Amino acid sequence: MICGQCAAAARSTAAQEAEREFATLKGFIERFQSVKAVRSRWELVAREVFEGQSLILAGDRDPVDVVLRRTKALLRHIKSMAGAPNLSEEETQLGRLERDIATVSLDDGEGRYGLFKAAMLLRRRIAFSNPLLDFDKILFIKRDFLSAEMTRGNHMCDQYFGFNAIAAGGVYVLEDAFGAGARVRDVLADSVCENGRFKGKKLAPGGFLSPELSYDGREILFAYTEGEATPFVWTQRSTYHIFKTNVDGSGLVQLTDGAVNDFDPCRLPNGRIAFISERRGGYGRCHPRPVPLYTLHSMNPDGSDIIRLSHHEANEWQPSVNHDGMIVYTRWDYVDRGNIQAHHPWLTTPEGRDARSIQGNFGKSKQARPTMEMDVKAIPGSHKYVATAAAHHSQAYGSLVLIDPQIEDDDAMGPVRRLTPETPFPEAEVGYNEGQVYATAWPLSEYFYLCVYDCEGSGRRGTGNNYGIYLVDAFGNKELIYRDPAISCLSPIPLRERKVEPVFAEAKGGAEGPKGTEAATVGVINVYNSLKPFPKGTAIKALRIIQVVPKTTPLINEPRIGYGNEKGARAVLGTVPVESDGSAYFELPAGRLVYFQALDERGLAVQSMRSDTYVHPGERLLCRGCHEPRASAPGVRVGFAAAFGRAPSKIQPDVEGSNPFSFARLVQPVLERNCVACHEKDPQGTDLRKGDWEKDANYRYASYMNLRDYAFFYGATSNTYDPWSEPRTVPGKFGARGSRLFDILEKGHHGVELPREDYHRLTLWLDCNSDFFGAYDDTAAQARGKIVRPALE
Repeated sequence: MICGQCAAAARSTAAQEAEREFATLKGFIERFQSVKAVRSRWELVAREVFEGQSLILAGDRDPVDVVLRRTKALLRHIKSMAGAPNLSEEETQLGRLERDIATVSLDDGEGRYGLFKAAMLLRRRIAFSNPLLDFDKILFIKRDFLSAEMTRGNHMCDQYFGFNAIAAGGVYVLEDAFGAGARVRDVLADSVCENGRFKGKKLAPGGFLSPELSYDGREILFAYTEGEATPFVWTQRSTYHIFKTNVDGSGLVQLTDGAVNDFDPCRLPNGRIAFISERRGGYGRCHPRPVPLYTLHSMNPDGSDIIRLSHHEANEWQPSVNHDGMIVYTRWDYVDRGNIQAHHPWLTTPEGRDARSIQGNFGKSKQARPTMEMDVKAIPGSHKYVATAAAHHSQAYGSLVLIDPQIEDDDAMGPVRRLTPETPFPEAEVGYNEGQVYATAWPLSEYFYLCVYDCEGSGRRGTGNNYGIYLVDAFGNKELIYRDPAISCLSPIPLRERKVEPVFAEAKGGAEGPKGTEAATVGVINVYNSLKPFPKGTAIKALRIIQVVPKTTPLINEPRIGYGNEKGARAVLGTVPVESDGSAYFELPAGRLVYFQALDERGLAVQSMRSDTYVHPGERLLCRGCHEPRASAPGVRVGFAAAFGRAPSKIQPDVEGSNPFSFARLVQPVLERNCVACHEKDPQGTDLRKGDWEKDANYRYASYMNLRDYAFFYGATSNTYDPWSEPRTVPGKFGARGSRLFDILEKGHHGVELPREDYHRLTLWLDCNSDFFGAYDDTAAQARGKIVRPALE
């Protein structure tokens, strides 16, 4: 169905756009000229911007100056492009405008505004002459923005729960997008589903998400929910499912179903479809409401053979494919760190192997760079990516940035450049409901993008549900392509054939494991290749492998695993040897989320990961070092890494009580053997008995609570909000080595000499965040000393 009349009514006139942009620019200039703090911000931002013309400059007297300057930059750039049209007439008109502007006084408001409108019309002609606009149709969806006034959904996770969707919108194609006869076609207007529970029916009004176009430009993937308003009750009708249809609306087929959210489909060069799904199981750790984890999965084009690509223990978003055929996506990294520290771009292979951070995973502070980087996409003809700098406690809208993975990550803005510097980063620089101005940028080059923009926004606060489709450039220009005043647009994509990225050659192979499966192997070239230096004289003898256990209970701190707020359960799988040259080579069980600690000759952790990794069956994972600089070479060595000349080591399990982790089994027996009798005799002594643990709300021993000030742990000690902690481990200054208890033991404590195993048990506990429980289930049984294995491993 094509609605030319409706489209014509919905398109803003040039006069309306001119009025909005004039008011926006005028506000920027006035604040720049009159407010010192605003001027200081622009001066700071100038060092982080991709193209200087997008700034407000000291010489800008009014909006006419800004638009003229930026239009001249646009004209120069287009003239330099391959296939550029003859723009001599536009150049002449621009010169004439420049002369006219020089003759009109700043006091002549009406005259200046007339010149501004003329400049806007000329800019539009120049912008639409861009040779990159070699398509005339744009695929997009209409979707209501979930405003800050809503009581649910305005959150980085909750925005993708089907029960939070507003039942409106759909999948659309804008035809003759850059012409005078632009019209909108409702792709699904006459579509009848051919299978599943919608067979023989049209899709009822509901919520739509994440359109994806096939490489040949003929087929559309999208996510749809009926949007049944059952908050935090997951049903088939209250969750998103993935569908596909031909561009003309025929062949509508449902690919996924069930009481889980499936969304963000992404075509892979190998023919499969990557997508985000809650099928992994588990919950987030910092929420006072149920927030299931959703991570990367993939399936066949017909919806069969669904497999999990990512075993990560926090949420992931928006896969796309880069020029090398790798999946790029956003991952929330949350191991022993604050809850808003790291949700930035990662890379993995189409089979989910060798997941690696691109940048931003260890920010220096909350203000040092964007809180989140969403909708990450590779830029044609460039090694860079475009992304939306968004908030944690809001939706995937914000300011647009460029990411250059070839620039070394300085844990700040080093690899990041601002494309839209007038819009601060939500939550990092302004409130989390501010700065929600841009979203879903589709790159045409480093300088030009299709995206949605809140045309009623001030450049600081989006007003919601006025997001239209715009052509945005790096010089600060924006040209409206389409807007529906009744509902927001989202995810514009050029409707055309596109090049298929190379099929990534997966590195497979490994020793035969149990039941005919292939065991995965991990190789470390040199553990001493570290971003932060190890203490002088340190000799690493082993790696400890610790599993991060998925959370199976829905609410924050239920149960509280240890001292730290919002922290996760873990299990010590064991250790593997490190050779004298710093190399290691070992088997690792597939499908388990783990991190590593480097141990000295006493078995004490010297360095620890604050992230996690995992392997798939048959995978061969190779690491250069231990928290090594991302862009570093493996380092020069004489001969072959010693560990690689032998068979992979098998993990040697640690002491009883470490897997599953249990203070009751690991530590309390040590206290009772060595400490309790003496402490009972001293009225001032610390009580190291179990005490009336059954009366404790969290079933924790008196001994455990009394050791808190002597232990080491990450995270706040109360149920208060815990957004930030130092993201990188300092070698030799954490765990046992960072605790008061270790100092007491090292200096000697009333002549107590602990047996070697008991000493190891205490230091192992301290190295593992001094936790009490090792599973989220049946904490009373764990406190009684029973073995309770995690329900989800």
